[in-house]
Amino acid sequence: MKCRHCNSELINTFLDLGFAPPSNAYLALADLQKPETYFPLTIMACDSCWLVQTLDYADAEELFSESYAYFSSTSSGFLKHAQQYSEKIINRLNLDEKNFVIEIASNDGYLLKNFVEAKIPCLGVEPTDSTADAAEAIGIPVLREFFGEKIASQIAIDHKKADLISGNNVYAHVPDINDFTKGLAAVLESSGTITLEFPHLMKLLEFNQFDTIYHEHFSYLSLFSVSKIFASAGLRVYDVEELSTHGGSIRVYGCHDESNIQETNAVQLMLNRELEYGMQAIDVYKNFQDDANQIKDSFLHFLIEASRSGKSIAGYGAAAKGNTLMNYAGIKTDYISFVADAAKAKQGKFLPGTHIPVYHPDRLISEQVDYIIIFPWNIADEVINDLRKKINYSTEFVTFVPELKIESI
Repeated sequence: MKCRHCNSELINTFLDLGFAPPSNAYLALADLQKPETYFPLTIMACDSCWLVQTLDYADAEELFSESYAYFSSTSSGFLKHAQQYSEKIINRLNLDEKNFVIEIASNDGYLLKNFVEAKIPCLGVEPTDSTADAAEAIGIPVLREFFGEKIASQIAIDHKKADLISGNNVYAHVPDINDFTKGLAAVLESSGTITLEFPHLMKLLEFNQFDTIYHEHFSYLSLFSVSKIFASAGLRVYDVEELSTHGGSIRVYGCHDESNIQETNAVQLMLNRELEYGMQAIDVYKNFQDDANQIKDSFLHFLIEASRSGKSIAGYGAAAKGNTLMNYAGIKTDYISFVADAAKAKQGKFLPGTHIPVYHPDRLISEQVDYIIIFPWNIADEVINDLRKKINYSTEFVTFVPELKIESI
């Protein structure tokens, strides 16, 4: 396979997680009697542009179906994050009713609702019907398409070019990252701004976040690789911020290459940090398999010892992170009896691969368990604080990334 961006031959394996079903392909009861589709989950590192990427086996249409079950509004933390971003960017760019905002992968409207409330014209681009329905129900216009250069050019004709294009946690989900980036350039106003948020590859490496790797994430991004991809489309990064979301993300601010917007010092500082960490040398990527295996082994050891001691275990968060970890470890219902999740779209379903049932969080109140594994460790504090208010029995909360941590109620 050749690199998605620069077309160099991919020869360096970053991580091999074997075979697994798509991490968001939740199953109905009837599906348990049917064959389940598995794909290889192998990640490669390009030693030319340093884009880390999955090998191509599954199409986007197979991964982001009409029944896609990830709803951003489920997390109060992400809602607050979206509100804070909206207020900040509206003030920074002086946006008002004369401007036009596009969000790519607008999901259930968790972010654009802030622009609707501010009376700023906007459009969401979202291919999954389940989340688009939710957004339209709260008054957000949605174009139900996968974003790329062709769709972007059509938006510019049917609407107008955007003063702000926002994309939170979408850039990593794009199979054709060059076409997507050309689309950004095609629909961006000459003086406009792009903001993209994505998990930072440097943090993934530093904190062993291998469970953030799954088929729906086609790319794993550094500022260096994003700058290269932007440049190929006539864009440039003019600012960057570090964020705490998803275990360590960055938000890049982009513009047309010929824009008058000045680049901040933060860009070169971040590029220097990545270089010092070794992200433009292959050794840092070749060692990651061992780091992932250590977490998997720790997870299995904990489950086996808890089972031998007669302890009961449930999970919280039917998240893609947990599905990656459990499928790599080969876990089934013999170790984890159920997983609780606040998303209604997941309740009553079964996790892909493991077939562990997903219930309403109230199940953790009625069915007392000795351990609750928090799979979305990036919001563990939010989850634990909420559960402490509801659970009136003795239990312990467990996370495994970046290392095993057990916390009593």
